[in-house]
Amino acid sequence: MTTIAQGAYHTGEYRNLFKELGYEESLIQTKLEQTWAELIEGDANTRIYYPMGEDMGYFLDTGNTDVRTEGMSYGMMMAVQMNDKNIFDRLWTFSKRFMQHTEGRYQHYFAWHCTTEGTRLSQGPAPDGEEFYAMALLFASSRWGDGPEPYNYSVQAKTILRACIHKGEEGEGDPMWDLPTRLIKFVPESPFSDPSYHLPHFYELFAERADEEDRVFWREAAAASRAYLHTACHPETGLSPEYANYDGTPAPVQRHGDFRHFFSDAYRVAANIGLDWEWFRADPWQVEQSNRLQRFFRDIAVSDYRRYTIDGKPFDEPSLHPIGLLATNAMASLAADGPDAEHFARLFWNTPLRDGARRYYDNCLYMFSLLALCGRYRIY
Repeated sequence: MTTIAQGAYHTGEYRNLFKELGYEESLIQTKLEQTWAELIEGDANTRIYYPMGEDMGYFLDTGNTDVRTEGMSYGMMMAVQMNDKNIFDRLWTFSKRFMQHTEGRYQHYFAWHCTTEGTRLSQGPAPDGEEFYAMALLFASSRWGDGPEPYNYSVQAKTILRACIHKGEEGEGDPMWDLPTRLIKFVPESPFSDPSYHLPHFYELFAERADEEDRVFWREAAAASRAYLHTACHPETGLSPEYANYDGTPAPVQRHGDFRHFFSDAYRVAANIGLDWEWFRADPWQVEQSNRLQRFFRDIAVSDYRRYTIDGKPFDEPSLHPIGLLATNAMASLAADGPDAEHFARLFWNTPLRDGARRYYDNCLYMFSLLALCGRYRIY
């Protein structure tokens, strides 16, 4: 596979790994368009998007039958990458109308999940949603231009980012970043993080597009998150825990479960590292980390993916989202330069979308990986 000395941010060139492996450009484009079409308007066993009224729609968590900021913000990022303004605006209108708080301790944050009718099931936010909303909105502003409120995308994004780091300065509430360490929190009130929330490639762009007074913060957050992942990822297996303290060690057992191990949230770390390398190439550690993770999974069948301790001991409990894990293992090939990079890219290419009740999370990760590996997950 070819390499580029600098990342796409500097060169404007995005690797198309599938083309490098010999797949025809027309076939790659068809696969991308068909996958998006299946998610948006496929049959009842495949689609995860549902229109609502004249101007709204939502991504359904098909396993839990609810609507989450994770999926809504993911869907907006996919839509802007696919140049699908209709779907983007419908998802944003639903999010704005039903999920974003207009007052109180969570003002400008989003309730992390609600019913398909828009009734909030929890008031609290999940910071991965906010960072994806902000980045997707900024890309939409660059790609399509700002429109009338609430489609003044850049203004909406800056409002979210301002709240994320200044919340609580002049009233109630908590910021979404731990200000002393510059690390994102699991939730605003928590004293620990989630390694899969760390998106230094987004923070580099926030450092150019957020309020001018906050730009140094975002540059420092990018550096802090890259350094944090060195400590959160195991030095031999490359696995990271679901939740981790600010020093990278697994967080204590929580009231809602034991998240010291490698499971569904943690799959995204490999994808995030791969995309950060593709865009910025700022941390050479990411190459060996990606090799390490792929080496761990190389001889494990997708059907045998499961929960693991971060040092690699398997649990009897199988993975709830094996296709999602395969997708992120494949997206690591953006950074990996070892013997397993081609294997995972080809295995992913030959694997279809997941169907059935648990398809939502797997297929979100699938779509992101497909975009990235064919050079279509781009900075706008």
